[in-house]
Amino acid sequence: MLVHLSVHNYAIVEHLDLELKRGMSVISGETGAGKSIMLDALGLTLGDRADSSVVRIGADKADILASFDLDDIPDARAWLAERDIDSEGPCILRRVITAEGRSRGYINGTPCPQGDLKALGELLIDIHSQHEHQSLLKTDTHRRLLDEYSGSQDLARQVQLAAQRWRQTRQTLERLSNSSDEQRARHQLLSYQLEELENLALGEHELEQLEQEHKNLANAEQLLGACRQVMELSSESDAGNVLSALTSSLQRLTAFQNQPQALSEAVNLLASAQIQVEEAIGELNRFVDHFDADPERQQMLEERLDTIYTLARKHRVQPSELPNLHQQLLEELEGLNADDEAVERLGEELAAYARHYEEKAGELSRNRQAAAEQLASAVEAEIQRLGMPGGRFSVQLKPAAEGEYTPYGLEQVEFLVSANPGQPLRPLAKVASGGELSRISLAIQVITAQTSRVPTLVFDEVDVGIGGPTAEIVGQLLRRLGERGQVLTVTHLPQVAAQGHHHLFVHKARGTDETRTAVTELDQAGRVEEIARMLGGVDLTEQSLAHARQMVTSAQP
Repeated sequence: MLVHLSVHNYAIVEHLDLELKRGMSVISGETGAGKSIMLDALGLTLGDRADSSVVRIGADKADILASFDLDDIPDARAWLAERDIDSEGPCILRRVITAEGRSRGYINGTPCPQGDLKALGELLIDIHSQHEHQSLLKTDTHRRLLDEYSGSQDLARQVQLAAQRWRQTRQTLERLSNSSDEQRARHQLLSYQLEELENLALGEHELEQLEQEHKNLANAEQLLGACRQVMELSSESDAGNVLSALTSSLQRLTAFQNQPQALSEAVNLLASAQIQVEEAIGELNRFVDHFDADPERQQMLEERLDTIYTLARKHRVQPSELPNLHQQLLEELEGLNADDEAVERLGEELAAYARHYEEKAGELSRNRQAAAEQLASAVEAEIQRLGMPGGRFSVQLKPAAEGEYTPYGLEQVEFLVSANPGQPLRPLAKVASGGELSRISLAIQVITAQTSRVPTLVFDEVDVGIGGPTAEIVGQLLRRLGERGQVLTVTHLPQVAAQGHHHLFVHKARGTDETRTAVTELDQAGRVEEIARMLGGVDLTEQSLAHARQMVTSAQP
């Protein structure tokens, strides 16, 4: 439960520290004193949106801190433990808003996003306000309240998630299936192109070798002529050749006895040159003897190269890029094959998601059907107590279209009401007046709050439009809720205030230069005086004080 609320520089609140207790705590005060400001500040620690306008004039930031005892809230402890931000003592939520409009949130001193404050806050406090009257006109609210009453919130989320997964899978499957015609055409083209490339069977470095051999064959005569000319110059020319010149030179230099050491290196080099020329002549002889200038071979090379060049032009790539093209087309074809497999796999997944949805939605539907009559009966009893004798209330479950996997399950939920005897049940939005809607809203909130797993309930002026004996019944209902946990009630009604276990009085403290909001916890005498004031007396009289005293005494067990 909420044990402490600290507010600094928020709106007209300069500094406020509240210690809160179990039971029903009444919050009262004159209009404009700042009763709802406290709850608005509390809402910021629970993840509500904020801007710089909430910062007190002249201050650089607003700072709100709320402390919660989690002994009775295992869900909140588990939430904190999952994120490794739990602590031994109370759970502390903090929100800081700067005058520039920046906002920071903290859980147990750890910075956190606004969404985390909101998620944790939903496990800690359930706030009911007069603005919820309007939300009751929406069928989405009807469905949420019924699911909360039946304890099916988790199951409803599972149904929503199952529907989302089914819808996403179906969209993906439809996208792949709709493109299947194009894919089949592409598949055929790729298969044909790959068959051409595979029939070509271009080997590694084959193109370079073919082009070189073709160049050699095309220049065969010139090449052979050049080889013969070199051989003639080297060894066969009568006018003198390289080899005979080298031999003659060596003979002259080696003819001397006691040859100087300085010539030995020149002799060695000439001898080496002689050997290399002889080897070169041998290589040229072998090349000329074995060179095959076969015209058929040349034609075959030209045909092979033409096939390669033609296929390269067809695919608009360089001939050397054909192997890479082959790999790319192969990978694309494998991707198309994978898409075909994906269609089959997605079809199986879609069927599995459908079965899962039907299972969970069927379970949710059974829970709703079982709870609908109980909720309708309980609310009907309360609205009759709240000044609508003969009023009737019903929870209608309208089946969704067959085959639709909607996020909200197998049916739509709508509240029907008959405010007066003899009138047929009609949708809540069409029959309830403002006062009737207030009472119906309060009845629904009180009934559904009894099944809430959240131990702290806040009612912010939910008793607007109610008075007389009905107001006393409202107070009794709220007190009954307070006996099972913690209830904070902002009210203008003395009949409601008299039922509280505790009473907080909000008032304005005026200084010479500024006005600020202050809160005082009233003792028994203070409660009597405040309730007497709420009864309408400008000046407190013995009669009004006696009346207030009697109301407070009657409310105590």
